[in-house]
Amino acid sequence: VLFLQIVHILNMTSAKIVSFRLHPEESLHSLQNRIEFETGISTGNQELLLETGICLDPRKPASQCVIDGVRGWDSYMVYLFDKSKTVYDGPFASRSLSDCVNYIVQDSKIQLPIPQLRKVWAEAVHYVIGLKEDYSRLFQGQRAAMLSLLRYNANLIKMKNNMVSASQQLKAKLEFFHQSIRLDLERYSDQMAYGISSEKMLKAWKEMEEKASQCAQAEDIGHLDEQIMALHTEIVELQKSPYARRQGEVMESLEQRAIDLYKQLKARPPDHAYSDSTDMVKIIVQTVQSQDRVLKELFGHLSKLLGCKQKIIDLLPEIEVALNNIKEADNSVMQMQGKRQREIWHLLKIACTQSSSRSLVSSSLEGTASTPAAAWLPQGCSGNSAPHPLSSLAAPEDG
Repeated sequence: VLFLQIVHILNMTSAKIVSFRLHPEESLHSLQNRIEFETGISTGNQELLLETGICLDPRKPASQCVIDGVRGWDSYMVYLFDKSKTVYDGPFASRSLSDCVNYIVQDSKIQLPIPQLRKVWAEAVHYVIGLKEDYSRLFQGQRAAMLSLLRYNANLIKMKNNMVSASQQLKAKLEFFHQSIRLDLERYSDQMAYGISSEKMLKAWKEMEEKASQCAQAEDIGHLDEQIMALHTEIVELQKSPYARRQGEVMESLEQRAIDLYKQLKARPPDHAYSDSTDMVKIIVQTVQSQDRVLKELFGHLSKLLGCKQKIIDLLPEIEVALNNIKEADNSVMQMQGKRQREIWHLLKIACTQSSSRSLVSSSLEGTASTPAAAWLPQGCSGNSAPHPLSSLAAPEDG
């Protein structure tokens, strides 16, 4: 018996417990198929959470649901949620009464002998304790849902920080790109009259400037940032809510009152006296009413938790898309910057080549300086009547 592995699954959609005996080395998928058969929740919509809010790992065997050792093994729960639902509204019926307890509830003034009343009240105390424990288990399931939500929120914050950082870097690169390309276009325009010109390159640079303006759309993440901040505020409010804390104080006090009543009855001598069950029935009714109230509050709060979690699940792909757009825009800007710089160096290479040609021409002219001017000037031209035929190649002052 001690080597048996039993897993208890608390179905949070119905507030009922289903238990399974695990087979040796059984996979989690196999267990989920059995859960689907018992609960009707498909394997794709099952979310199985431990008390810590950690989701069960499908790569590990089903035995991850069971704690090691004997102590507490029969009270350890795994909490089952239906991912297709975000509103859990019941109805959640209280556990059923035994026949003898139902007998005194139907008529609390009926007189019973003390020995028989002891047995009935013992079952009544067990029923009251069971109601409190049912609530405690469901509250623990709500707590697991909250811890799971906080894990998702931590991942959301991490992705949001990465997105904001990437957006700020893109914004800085775009500002640098715009300033540098404006300066390049101004300097290019200044030298076009006497230097090197290329309509194709000028058109490409202007297209780069327009494309960079389009890339600026990727850095606009304001709408996502607003949604994330609103969601973060909502989660903080849920954490502060009184329904996020255990609300079973009334049920615990009623439990203690039921135990005290039973102890008083047990201390009475088992004579031929009779007594009614009015006080015990009052406690049973009050406990049922208290459980109805706290469960309504609990599942209302749980629905809000699951709604927030679904919002995070919906936001994560949008952040991924925004991050990819920012990265693509960043790469595009850097490629355009590199392309323009290569073109500037190509212009410099052309300018240097022309400068070398002018130097060679100047050297050949100096070698023939002793020859009379009339020997190489065009016929019919006097010394100062026409410009030098190479004067059009004169380099600019900054050359």
